[in-house]
Amino acid sequence: MEDITLTINGKNISCPSGTSILEAAKQKGIKIPTLCYHPDLEPFGACRLCLVEDEKTGRLMASCVTPVAPNMTILTDSPTIKTHRTNIIRLMLANHPESCIVCSQGNRCELRQIAADLGVGETDLYPMPHYTGLEAANPFIVRDLSKCILCGKCIRADHELVVAGAIDYNLRGFKSRPATLYDMPLERSVCTFCGTCLSMCPTGALSLKNEQYVGSPQNESKTICGFCGVGCSIVMGSVDGRVVEVNPSHEQETVNGSTLCVRGHFAHDFLNTKDRLTQPMMSHNGELTPVSWDEALDIAAKQLVDIKKKYGPQSVAFIGSSKCTNEENYLFQKIARVLFETNNVDNGGYMSGRAVLNRVEKRMDGGYRINPLSNIDKAEAIVLLGADPGHSVPVMSYYVKRASRKGTPLIVVDPKKTEMVPFSSVWLNLIPQSDSQLINGLAAMLWKKNSFDAAFIDRFTEGFDVYCEGLKGLNIETVCRDTGLTMGAMEKTADLLAGKKIAFVCGNGILKQRYGIHSMNALLNLLLMTGSPGSERGGLYIPARENNQVGAWDMGAVPDALPGRRDLGIESERKDWERAWQAKISPDRGLDVIRMIEEAEKGSLKALYIMGENPLRSLPRPERVRKSLERLDFLVVQDILLSETCKIANVVLPGAAFCEKAGSFTNMEGKIQPFEPVVAPLGEAKADWEILDLLAGKMGSTQHYGSLEKVKTEIARFIPMYRDLDGHEGPGWVGNKGDRRLFNPDGEGTLIPFTPVVSIEHKDINDEYPFTAILGSQRFHLGSGTRTGQSDRIRDYGVKGEIELSLEDGARLNVQDGDSVRVESEHGFIEREIKLEKGLSEGFIFIPVAFNANDAMNLIGLTRLGGPDSPGWQGCQVKIMKL
Repeated sequence: MEDITLTINGKNISCPSGTSILEAAKQKGIKIPTLCYHPDLEPFGACRLCLVEDEKTGRLMASCVTPVAPNMTILTDSPTIKTHRTNIIRLMLANHPESCIVCSQGNRCELRQIAADLGVGETDLYPMPHYTGLEAANPFIVRDLSKCILCGKCIRADHELVVAGAIDYNLRGFKSRPATLYDMPLERSVCTFCGTCLSMCPTGALSLKNEQYVGSPQNESKTICGFCGVGCSIVMGSVDGRVVEVNPSHEQETVNGSTLCVRGHFAHDFLNTKDRLTQPMMSHNGELTPVSWDEALDIAAKQLVDIKKKYGPQSVAFIGSSKCTNEENYLFQKIARVLFETNNVDNGGYMSGRAVLNRVEKRMDGGYRINPLSNIDKAEAIVLLGADPGHSVPVMSYYVKRASRKGTPLIVVDPKKTEMVPFSSVWLNLIPQSDSQLINGLAAMLWKKNSFDAAFIDRFTEGFDVYCEGLKGLNIETVCRDTGLTMGAMEKTADLLAGKKIAFVCGNGILKQRYGIHSMNALLNLLLMTGSPGSERGGLYIPARENNQVGAWDMGAVPDALPGRRDLGIESERKDWERAWQAKISPDRGLDVIRMIEEAEKGSLKALYIMGENPLRSLPRPERVRKSLERLDFLVVQDILLSETCKIANVVLPGAAFCEKAGSFTNMEGKIQPFEPVVAPLGEAKADWEILDLLAGKMGSTQHYGSLEKVKTEIARFIPMYRDLDGHEGPGWVGNKGDRRLFNPDGEGTLIPFTPVVSIEHKDINDEYPFTAILGSQRFHLGSGTRTGQSDRIRDYGVKGEIELSLEDGARLNVQDGDSVRVESEHGFIEREIKLEKGLSEGFIFIPVAFNANDAMNLIGLTRLGGPDSPGWQGCQVKIMKL
């Protein structure tokens, strides 16, 4: 692109063609005031404060919407410009209420800042306030539109970034204002309460509803959000050591930019709940009572060591955390393997379908790991497979919606009509758990069209001929019957995908279903066939449900892999870590989470150490889990909240929340993100790595870290894919650990295998349980709801987690919206209210998880995900009775 040279305030500036005058000035550090401009939004030119003067012609221009031109001579602070800016500010203030002293925006009001810079105090104009009153019906946002200056940032952010379309301009003249359709309340609109409009507002027209504190916080610090695996960059405001507000960091290179979701923006009030753990406790006569740190650590160390000596290493197990930092998970699994000589270590990532993700890991040899969400914008086609990112990882859904709006074909594969369907080119509402037949069918149709990347296949893969033989034998009409789809829908989808690199977003609908491994193998085959892996225009995206789900696996908090995702079963990999740790490592695969529960049930597992997980709420059949854990001789729980699992523990150790400690998380893109504490831990709570370091010393370890930096240095030294963790400024990226040719810059290495086409025979539906229940997330809660369930704002919003039922089934069962029903499976039952939905087919119901203490898990069997006899955790057969 041709560079253009111009002069601004006497400075020669060169910039690319198409750059605005405002952007050119910012690049040289020349400040031009503006209220409606934001780098993440299309320029609008509404406020006119960014006026500049062309010295040659005397023309005044809005710099945000005027592109540079050759040989321009621009003045940004001439007397004429200052006069115009001052008058604009005076007019705005005359139309603005004089309520600065009580305004929650406080000294962050951009209007007041610019007025102060221009020396405007009194306007000397007739006041023209337009009082509208406060709108505070929901627990998230307070609207005082008498302070609105019509900059349009909230509307543009809603349309351009979040792509919700909840608000737009309404009325004209002095009555003009941002409003929802028909001027309905926000809570009755399509607003998702992401809060992006709130963080964009330059005045107090939109403010956080906060009953704990009003005004500007004392301190603001940047950190990483502790909820889902997107890893949003946030700024937390604190007062007297308490977090009182959260906003996006607005930094350009971050995954979220200026956006957040309802959890990230508003649900962090769980940090100040009365159920925070602030001191160590021990169980005495069934009651938890406070004790000193020394007493708690001494008892925990002695009991765990004594049990190991008496019953052997396999009698002790460790559940790490997909919410704790990389450094903490590394120390946790090291304690298990070095001090207790056991591989009985797992983490909450198991509940997100790691058994299926293992198939990806093995076939791709880890090479799929780096996938920036920004690449979704470059995809030639997007397929959502069993994923509803609008609820599970909302910031990811913004990328998908923006790409769709630009014209990228979007195919939504889901039995439920999700919020992504209106943005889709095709909605394939298939029969649940028939995804593998659908994928193989589409692959067969593309193969018959000769729509495959032959050059990619020849260079990077093997086994394509055998795969094609399987495709030849597929009958597309049979596929349509098995999936419940029409031939027309299949043909349209194949036409949209033909000849394109495809971005597949694969969610829990695949990862936690009965045939998840078969579906994933079929998906990887289709990815390879189309040449999509390794390209910015395609690839595989796995929405990580927890903030450090990826990093916990990388750090070795799993029963079958060592840190760096090294295969425990390979002797050379074990030897490398034995040399690093100067210790012998057992070659035996350890127990996963479900096996731990089963072995405790049998009495074989005697002790369990849980860090940052709540299995009594997150696992299926919680009563069975409770009875199993109660059979243990000793249970240690290290957490930040008094959870259901804490209440049955022998020793409870209070950890620090993510914003109360330093460390790093690895997000779903493969980005390693370090962060520093925002506030100090509450009470006597300590950072989890510090607790582990102290406890290891009590257990006889001779290695005392004493600082987080020493842990980081060890990780970077021994895990090559984490070299960026030590001494690297800012975020880094995980390295490639594998040897696949596709992901090696030198073009050498092994080939990625195709797998044969596998036919699946679905089991007949039991007439006693005629409905198929689909379990899924809603954006207000994360995971099992342990943390979001403690958020006052989430609770006050009043979302009940109603069971969704089709209109036809509602009529047949004689139930209406709000009626209570009992839903029963062969494993248990729940009782909730009903909500009739048009987007569901007959015979299917949708049950949101995390509500009512996550009672939906009563319906699911406690089976190992990915096992040959496991029906999966994503759904089950049920019957419905009206109460």
